[in-house]
Amino acid sequence: MTQLAVICAYLLALLAVGWLATRLFQGTSRDYFLASHSIGPIMLLMSIFGTTMTAFALVGATGESYRLGIGVLGMLASWSALVHTAVFFFVGIKLWSIGKRLGYLTQIQYFRDRFESNTLGLLLFPALVGLTIPYLLTGLLGAGSVVVVLTQGALPDLFPATAGGIPGWLTNLTISTVVLIYVSLGGLRGAAWANTFQTIVFLLTGVTATALIAGKLGGAQAATQAVLAAHPEKLILGDAVPPLVFLAYGLIPLSVGTFPHVFQHWLTARSAKAFKLTIVGHPLFIALLWTPCVLIGVWATSAVMPDGSLVVPLQHAPNSELGLMVQKLTTPFIGGLLGAGILAAIMSSLDSQFLAISSIFTNDIVGHYVSSDRLNDRQRVRLGRLFVVLIVAVTFGLSLLEPRSVFALGVWCFSGFAALFPLVVAALYWKRTTRAGAMASILTAAAVWFLLFRDSNYAGVAGYEFLGLMPVVTMTLAAIVALVGVSLVTMPPTAATIEKFFPTKH
Repeated sequence: MTQLAVICAYLLALLAVGWLATRLFQGTSRDYFLASHSIGPIMLLMSIFGTTMTAFALVGATGESYRLGIGVLGMLASWSALVHTAVFFFVGIKLWSIGKRLGYLTQIQYFRDRFESNTLGLLLFPALVGLTIPYLLTGLLGAGSVVVVLTQGALPDLFPATAGGIPGWLTNLTISTVVLIYVSLGGLRGAAWANTFQTIVFLLTGVTATALIAGKLGGAQAATQAVLAAHPEKLILGDAVPPLVFLAYGLIPLSVGTFPHVFQHWLTARSAKAFKLTIVGHPLFIALLWTPCVLIGVWATSAVMPDGSLVVPLQHAPNSELGLMVQKLTTPFIGGLLGAGILAAIMSSLDSQFLAISSIFTNDIVGHYVSSDRLNDRQRVRLGRLFVVLIVAVTFGLSLLEPRSVFALGVWCFSGFAALFPLVVAALYWKRTTRAGAMASILTAAAVWFLLFRDSNYAGVAGYEFLGLMPVVTMTLAAIVALVGVSLVTMPPTAATIEKFFPTKH
């Protein structure tokens, strides 16, 4: 009950933060979807980092390092620190500048104008929504798997099937409702404020969890020595992560350049100078978050209780490694705080993703194709809120199906977004990119992603490869070939479009 009480108190505090953000809401669609370009350096860093680090980084990284070992830290943490920073510098600032100059609310508006095509928006919308929903699922699956472990024994009469723990479906329903409330009330400003609060919470709790768990295991050195004695392969990079796989993982962080929610957060920046702190601070925050999670996962392979039993049994529910380590090796109060921290990381992504998809639907589908001249600001905000409800309901329904590894599902999602990244780079830096080339790249990336995802039993096959390659390599190469090949044999963009997006400097 202690863990449950602390988690409930945290959710109430989060609602209070969202309510405070509504006091500044101006009632316009631009304020609802972009916070009127008012976000400064500190909140930009916190909101972007918070929205890119979800259950994939906490629950997923701990589970994958339990399975593969210390190599997980290099597979994505090191790559993400380097690649995310480069993407923010070479793509984020440039897209912010274009978006602010031309008044864009979403990335589809940019692509539609850049390639002079209404049809392009209709192609991108299902692709972006289809890839975002698995991303949302990683959050709900991660939250449910952790909370059920942390709250075991709280309500045995109500939930005997989970030993008294709050079942995953109820956790998912609760956090979806909380996110829905503060996003609906405060829009992107509410999400940015909440993300700032939540980023502080999960960074502090991640470090705290590592220190407390290490103390229970006799210190970090003793915990690592136990792994070295029982599972030395978990401390060697090459055995579990072959060099080619390690290199292929370098493509996955490119996905940050095509996330709809990250694009939307970029547009909230008050000025280009606001990006400086994000570029410097983001890689440091990644190290601060990922290192504790990976260490906990590695230590979990050999951590034992005083009676000699394993802290994490050989047979355990997927994605439950972090929850088990926290539950068995910390106090109930600290366990509740750490549970709140884990939910903070998860919810700080859910809110921005819900809002980004809602913005695309409102402004790029209904607002552009259905009734562009008949929707006023109040109607756009109301429509955006209704679509958030729909996306929340769909995602919650899918979370009730057979669970998948949070890490594996996240990799598939990021791989799909990474396959769209060549289109972003070409749109910004290659004037010769054509409408047909852009469409061919989107269709190719989507088709290859779906075929491989289905062949992997929808992320059910661990370590799935196609022709000896990770799916992200196949998808990205196919998208590049389609983009370049079709662009070279089709008519280039008009001179007016080139001047609009590549203005001549005088």
